[in-house]
This record gives sequence, C-alpha cells and structure tokens, in this order.
Amino acid sequence: MLKNEFCRRLEEHLGGWAARLAGAEVPVFAQGTPSAALGDAAFSFPLKLAGRLKRPPLEIAAEATAAAEELPFVEHAEAAPPGFVNVYFRRASYLQALTSPGLWTTGYGLPPADTGLRSAADPGLRSTVYGLLPKIIVEHTNINPNKAAHIGHLRNAVLGDTLARLLKHAGSEVEVQNYIDNTGVQVADVVVGLLHIDGRPWDAIVREYPRLDFFAWDLYAKVAVFYEEDKARLDLRQRTLKHIEEGVDPEVGLARHVAEAMSRCHLATMFRLGITYDVLPKESEVLTYRLWEKAFTLLKDRKAAALETEGKNNGCWVLSLKASPAFKKMQDPDKVLVRSNGTVTYTGKDIAYQMWKFGLLGTDFSYRPFHTYPDGAVAWETCPPPGESGAPAFGRAQKVYNVIDARQSYLQEVVKEALAICGFEAQAKNSIHFSYEMVSLSEKLAKQMGAGEGGAVAMSGRKGIGVKADDLLDALEARARDEVEKRHADLPEADRASLARDIAVAALKFFMLKFGKEKIIAFDFDEALNFEGDSGPYLQYSLVRARAILRKLAEAGRPVTADPAVLTRMGDALPEDLWEFLMKIEDLDSAVEKALAAPDPSTFAHYALETAAAFHVFYHHHPILREEDEGLYHLRLFLLDLFVRRMTEAFDLLGMPVPEKM
Repeated sequence: MLKNEFCRRLEEHLGGWAARLAGAEVPVFAQGTPSAALGDAAFSFPLKLAGRLKRPPLEIAAEATAAAEELPFVEHAEAAPPGFVNVYFRRASYLQALTSPGLWTTGYGLPPADTGLRSAADPGLRSTVYGLLPKIIVEHTNINPNKAAHIGHLRNAVLGDTLARLLKHAGSEVEVQNYIDNTGVQVADVVVGLLHIDGRPWDAIVREYPRLDFFAWDLYAKVAVFYEEDKARLDLRQRTLKHIEEGVDPEVGLARHVAEAMSRCHLATMFRLGITYDVLPKESEVLTYRLWEKAFTLLKDRKAAALETEGKNNGCWVLSLKASPAFKKMQDPDKVLVRSNGTVTYTGKDIAYQMWKFGLLGTDFSYRPFHTYPDGAVAWETCPPPGESGAPAFGRAQKVYNVIDARQSYLQEVVKEALAICGFEAQAKNSIHFSYEMVSLSEKLAKQMGAGEGGAVAMSGRKGIGVKADDLLDALEARARDEVEKRHADLPEADRASLARDIAVAALKFFMLKFGKEKIIAFDFDEALNFEGDSGPYLQYSLVRARAILRKLAEAGRPVTADPAVLTRMGDALPEDLWEFLMKIEDLDSAVEKALAAPDPSTFAHYALETAAAFHVFYHHHPILREEDEGLYHLRLFLLDLFVRRMTEAFDLLGMPVPEKM
C-alpha cells in the first residue's frame, strides 16, 4: 500500500538524519496515530536519542520536523510532547500517486528501484518492508488419523491457514505441511477396535459407511470403554503398536487403511473452509528413512544426548536441559529421547522432523500425489521409495512455524533447545511455536448439539465427547439457510444453498480468528452468525453492499472509474473524515505486518472489522448514488472502489468467501 511505502521512505530519511545527529545508527520506525488530527504517521525515536545526546526529546523532535518536511509528499510535521514527530501527508499528492502509479516514483522523491505501487506478493517487499526470510514452513492441523475432526481441531487449522496466507501476502515462499502420525497409539487403538470389537473386514466397513471418519469416531470411543472393562486388554494396544512399527500384518495393513481414509476425510472437511495443504509428511516415513537415526547421531556427536546409567532414567538416552536458561525453574527438566527398551519417544521424533524441515539431516523423502484440489493444486504425501517425479522441493526452510496448542509448549521448547544445543542457533531462533489456547462449546451450543450439560464443554475424542467439525458446519449452514430463506426466498435452490455455505464458513472462520490466540474461547452459534456485530456475516455484508453500489452506478450509466484529475483537484479539500477513511483502508499492509510481528491473526481480523465499520459510517454520511457535484462524486467513487479492492484482498487473507448477496 502507498501509505506503507511513504512510511518506509520516512523511516529511511529520518533514520539517516538521526544517524548523522547521533554519530551512530538509530532505529526509526513509523507508528500509527489515533486520528488524522494527530498526523498520518508518528515517530518516537527522539525519546531514545534524548539520553544519548543529553538533550530534551521535544527539542530533538522539533529539529526532526524540518528533516521530515524535506520530503515532497510531506505537507508538514509537528513536534508533540514528550518527544514525538507527527507527520502529515500532502493529501492531493497522495491521491494523485494512488491513481498514477508511475508518477510517485519520480515526482515525489522516492527512489525508483525496489519501490512502487505494487502487489504485496512482490518478492522485493520480502526484505525491504517485512524483513521475512525466503522460505517459511507452516505446519498445522495435524489431526491424529483415528477419527473425524472436531471443533477443537478447527481453531488450529484456521489459525494456521490464515498465518500462511498472511506470510504469502508479505512476499515469503510458504510451504504448508500437515503431519500425519500414522503409526501412533491412536491409530493402534482403532486397529484394536477393528480386530477385537467390530471384527468385520475393512472392505465391508468401507462399503457400509459413506463417512469412515464418523464410523471411526464411534469405534475409538468404544475402545476406551473396552480397555476400562479389562485393564489386561491394554496389552493388545502395545502388541498392535509393535506390529505396526515392525510392519506385521494384519495390523500394519489395517493401520495404513485407517490412516489414509481418515486423512482423506480430514482434507475434505478442511476444504469446506477453503483450507489446503502442500505436503503431508507421515511418521511412517520418518521411520522408513531413518530420520531419527541421523538426528540421534548429530545429538550424540554434539554431546547433546547422553546415556544415563543410574537413577530413574537408567538405560535411557536423555537430552540434558539443566544448563538451559529456558528450563532453569524446573526441578527435573531433562527429557528422555530413547527409552531403556530402545523405543524412541515422540519428542525424539519431533526433533528429527524439525531438523529435516530446516534441511539439517542431508536426506529427503520420496513423494507421490495424495490429493488434487479443484484448481489443480496437488497435496503430496511422503512415501517409501521410489515415489513419483514432479514433486516440489519440500523442506529446507529458513523459518518454521509449528501451530500447536499451548499444552505442548514444554515439548516445543525442548525441540527448539535441542537445535540450539547441537549448534544450530539460527534454526533454533527461527523455530517458532505458534501457540494457541483451546476452543470449547458454549453451554447453550453443547445442549443444542447434544454434546453435554452444565457449562462450556471441552473436546475429548477418547470419551466420545464433542461435536464433529462437519456436524458443526452442517448446523451452521442450516442456521444460515434460515436467514437466507427470509431474505432471498426467490433465489434458485442452488444459489440459496451456496449463499448459506458462504455465510457459515465466514461465521466460523471469523469467530476462530477474532479472539487473541492466547484466549480460551467457547464457540456460540448466535454470536458467530450475528449480522450486526463483530462477525463474519457483518464483514460480508459490508463488502456485498459496497459492490452493490458499484453495480447500481453502472446500471444508472454513471462513471464507475474515478477521474484522477478531479481527485487531485479535490485532494487538498478532502474532508477530515474521508481522509481518515482512506488512511484506514490503506492500513492493510501495516495490519499484516503487525499480525506477523505478534504473531497473531486476530490483529488482522480486527483491522478488517474496523475497516468495515468505517465503510458503514462513510456509506451513511456520504451517499454517492444521487451525488451531483462532480468533485464529491469522483472522490466518493474512488474511496468506494478502493474499499472494495482492499477489502476483497482482506477477505482472501482471512480465507473468507464473498457472496453475491446477503
């Protein structure tokens, strides 16, 4: 956005001025202001310079205003207590630059190289505006392939998908991974259920159940009861798990069938929300390609793992964390990587997998297509050799985000520390646990969905407690359909169904995104589907209304493209409230930057909500359909069109569909 580029130019210019004044490099960053009355950008670096120069910060700020005014696109600058520099843009210049992209790289004092009115997907923005690394892996969803996805899994997937979208917008190459633990205890339990409770051949089950993940949901809960009834049956779990790991049939064959079927069901569920993946690394291949052995050799060579010969960890290989500042408050921080019986812990496998993501093990998987999306994009899966040709180059990232709930914070910190102990300091720094809190059902919704009584209900697949993600989406669509029927009973059936789907998806995704990721949330139908409040449907309504106005203008034969000459003429007379609306629209890139700095997509969700609210104020106070004044018409038309374009971009970043009607 132009505002972001103007701010960057100011940062460079004022940074150079401050460095000359201080005799050393000075970090200078633009900040937002509460209102246009206080400027379009603010700087606080004089507060930091004051101590170094032993001068009053307000005095330094006053001198900095003259430096800011040297730039042609700056109208004026003011010093404000206790030491801020508030900068005001030339409004006519801003409008002229927005409508004439080639002009501002020459006429407004900005360097022609690596600047310009460009899409944020331009790789040049990667290092100049956002400072992001060339390739980033975002791993999210990671549902155990043993049952249907439930509402708790949706927060992970929605957060991870939005994070990936924001990173792509910022110019990074992003690889989205969905790790499949297809050899773990949960899959083994379903195999136990198939062999010792259900007893039917897998083919017969496939023929009978159109939704295999729903069948597995019920069977998994039955297995928990099966164990409770006779604790000796837990030996079946261990024997089954051992046979899966050693490749013994029928257990390993059933495990493969279950994991593949569940993974396909999960991809279908997530695609209902527009969520897709690039690659599905599977734990079976982590074992097949001996990633752990390679990682284990590294850990031993770097003295990070040691064999204990006494105490409770006698015979175990242990990662010593006593000397790490991150674990100094723990009484027993050391983590077992290999048990005394020779089996590798989940933490050990996670360390190996994280090393592979950074390209530290000198090896790679073979791949084959797993699923093709309607647009032709392919989700690949790891597989035994030789695999198939045509797979992209997976792994070898410079930064990795693991989207995993807050309960896994300790284990994620262990993985990070293992990298650091091995000497991979840069990779440890760029190994990011994208932590979030859990989602439950509100008491009201739990009763409606038959999931429980007496307060908000947390999910538990083992106990069979919770609401399947697909059931929740179906119920949301049904509720949305009620509203659609009231408002658009004349629409064809297919259009009403499509509209209900779009509203339901936006309702669910925005609800998952609007809360800070560290906040525990209880999902509620009424709040999510509120057409008037802070909800997905409210956002949709704002964009649908704006697009409808543009259609009506075209139907009336009025101009639908603003005249740049008229806009330039109107610029200096631009009313304060319209300038604030323009600045809010133009804050999109800054909102992306803030969301990634946190990182927390809720920051961007709130930007979208505030921009939608600003549009409704604009709509009510500055009508355009009957405006006869040429200047006002073109000014309002320009703001309306810019809002539509920027908000459409925001919807794409939020992964929310835009319906034709509301």
